[in-house]
Amino acid sequence: MKLLCLVAVVGCLLVPPAQANKVRESSEDIRCKCICPPYRNISGHIYNQNVSQKDCNCLHVVEPMPVPGHDVEAYCLLCECKYEERSTTTIKVTIVIYLSVVGALLLYMAFLMLVDPLIRKPDAYTEQLHNEEENEDARSVAAATASLGGPRANTVLERVEGAQQRWKLQVQEQRKTVFDRHKMLS
Repeated sequence: MKLLCLVAVVGCLLVPPAQANKVRESSEDIRCKCICPPYRNISGHIYNQNVSQKDCNCLHVVEPMPVPGHDVEAYCLLCECKYEERSTTTIKVTIVIYLSVVGALLLYMAFLMLVDPLIRKPDAYTEQLHNEEENEDARSVAAATASLGGPRANTVLERVEGAQQRWKLQVQEQRKTVFDRHKMLS
């Protein structure tokens, strides 16, 4: 199990260099994001640039400048610039670990589903109780159909009465089991 997780982590982290360059080109770990509201007849806009933290301001990020030279300072005062940093490596590792754990749990569930029937041994006492319940259910259904005068219950009330009778029989069996035989049903 540990070996499977280790292989998955190493496989995802060792991205071929060609793919790594593509990933770096599309999403960098650092960026400066400037949100500029509408100004005079210019609509609002969001600008992103990969620049250092010291260069994270309107003058370095907003390209092309939508206003003429004398309005640049007023426009830049309205813009809100934030420097953002993230670690894509940490994000990748976290996703790989999460997927590895989910995969391991799914494999474990499949293993248990295959092995569980082989491990479980039928309990003779439980089988005897199950057979007695089936016999009592059959007797109660036969009694209900005989009292109703037909093979099936036609109304909702008759079906509810039948369910109530079965429930009463189950409660009686549980009382017998717990108080007389001193064994709990599972």
